[in-house]
Amino acid sequence: MGGRRQTVAMKVRFAVSARIGTPDPDDLESLVTGAEARGFDSLWFSDLPMMAATDPLLAVATAAARSSRLKLGVNLVPFGYEPFVFARQVAQLDQLTRGRLLVTLVPGLDQQGERAALGIGAAHRGRMLDALIPDLHRWWAGEAVAPAPEADPVLLPVRPRQDPLEVWLGGSGPQAIERAGRLADGWLGSLTTGVAEVGAVRARIVDAATDAGRTIDPEHFGLSIPYARDEADLEGITRLRRPGGSDPTPPIPVGAPALRALLGDLIDEGLSKFVLRGIGPTESWADELAWLGDAVLDLQT
Repeated sequence: MGGRRQTVAMKVRFAVSARIGTPDPDDLESLVTGAEARGFDSLWFSDLPMMAATDPLLAVATAAARSSRLKLGVNLVPFGYEPFVFARQVAQLDQLTRGRLLVTLVPGLDQQGERAALGIGAAHRGRMLDALIPDLHRWWAGEAVAPAPEADPVLLPVRPRQDPLEVWLGGSGPQAIERAGRLADGWLGSLTTGVAEVGAVRARIVDAATDAGRTIDPEHFGLSIPYARDEADLEGITRLRRPGGSDPTPPIPVGAPALRALLGDLIDEGLSKFVLRGIGPTESWADELAWLGDAVLDLQT
């Protein structure tokens, strides 16, 4: 697996991904308080506009009030907002979390009706990110930015608490790799192929950053990983596929030993941030977090 290349000590951190489902305040509180008590580094909430999933901005605002240490991550689809409004909401959320916000921008799943609902039609989502990210950085740095063509530049009334507030990206296609190297502060991908392929994506992003005259912190490479506690959980695999699409099923470690082995190989490939998402039903977050904590937290450094 890459020849055990990783020799420099890194801060390995583990996060838990919230489940997809109708917003449930009791379930969210159990997840937040349990993850903080167990010693996980962060929680992540995904933006799924066309599905019954809690809006990540609202979830983070709720989680911030019920925790004091956990970092709170969002996979955000930035379309459907005016750019100024989006920059303002994220900046204020960073203030409300006392600087615990983590941001990854994603283009969405492109589900049926999604483009119309977000008001983007046939627009190229990658090029929209290309235009948006520099403006976000400038607004959050305190610069005035024109919110629309031929409009006067305006300042954000409230800046983020973090300076800078980082933007991570995902994706593993050629354009996504080039964009991550050129614009991103980090990369949070998904495990859709093998470990060696993930390491190769990381290396290509580093090269793309060098070509753009920039560097990305070597600790800012992570992965979202599905896992199954046992074979019965594999019945939930359909939830990992894009609805209506033909995405390949990712490799799924089954059981704690398999999960630990996979994480070790990925750490050797230079990754150090991991968002773990179970594919089976969660009847009790206390039980799920206890199992997951016993499985991985001694690897956290």
